[in-house]
Amino acid sequence: MNIELLRKQCIGFINTPALWQNQQFDIQQFAFPEIDINPFQPKAIPPKIRLGHQIEHLFKQLIEHDDNYEVLLYNLPIRRDKRTIGEIDFILNDKKSLELIHVELTYKFYIIYSEISEPIRQLMGPNKRDTFFAKMEKITNQQFPLLHSPEGISTLSNKEIDIAKIRHQACFKAQLFKPYGSKDAHIHPLNKNCIVGEWLRFPDFDVEEFKKYRFYIPYKAEWVIAPHIDVPWSSHFDILTDIKLRLLKERAPMVWMKKSENEFLKFFVVWW
Repeated sequence: MNIELLRKQCIGFINTPALWQNQQFDIQQFAFPEIDINPFQPKAIPPKIRLGHQIEHLFKQLIEHDDNYEVLLYNLPIRRDKRTIGEIDFILNDKKSLELIHVELTYKFYIIYSEISEPIRQLMGPNKRDTFFAKMEKITNQQFPLLHSPEGISTLSNKEIDIAKIRHQACFKAQLFKPYGSKDAHIHPLNKNCIVGEWLRFPDFDVEEFKKYRFYIPYKAEWVIAPHIDVPWSSHFDILTDIKLRLLKERAPMVWMKKSENEFLKFFVVWW
């Protein structure tokens, strides 16, 4: 992956708001520090890794660039009888307060399925294979308690880290996509600033309204970044075939739409 794309990913990550502020659902949100991105130069990361792992590498580099924190542990596996039962994403040392913070990092793309009444259950992946509610429960019931398991305590003790001094937090950032054409989305207490686009089904995209615009299907690594002009744009007619192929595999593509030279929209076309 080229360094310019990594830099755009870093900017996209920084500009993505947290899904909630302070404490909600018994989970304290990690307040990501304000970082001056201008002097920052990302380092190369391993090629051909999943987007979630790319985000982990970028988070680590950005935190190490900041003066407030020290990364003590990163992606530490916890094992039971030689079997990995979980991983600790990050343990940071807050240099000002001298507190130890266990950070579980999550970056998600959720559609808002407004046919469900409860806001925290409306958020789901565009392929309906994961939900915010399930992830929230996993953080609370599995990822945080992992450190307090006998294996977790032993592993941290071997790293000379006192479990009693650790505070649990989640750095949970998300891009949300509301139903196409909807004026508003009622997702309180979640952060409405996370809404960056829309979603629709294929028959609703295959209409006259869209034929005057140009389109691009970004690679997964580009999902984090804002749409920009410097990509190979296609006509509505040409993009339909590419979208159909993905939908046949039950994969909902993200699509960038160019309305003008400086106005873009991004949305998911879902297969279900």
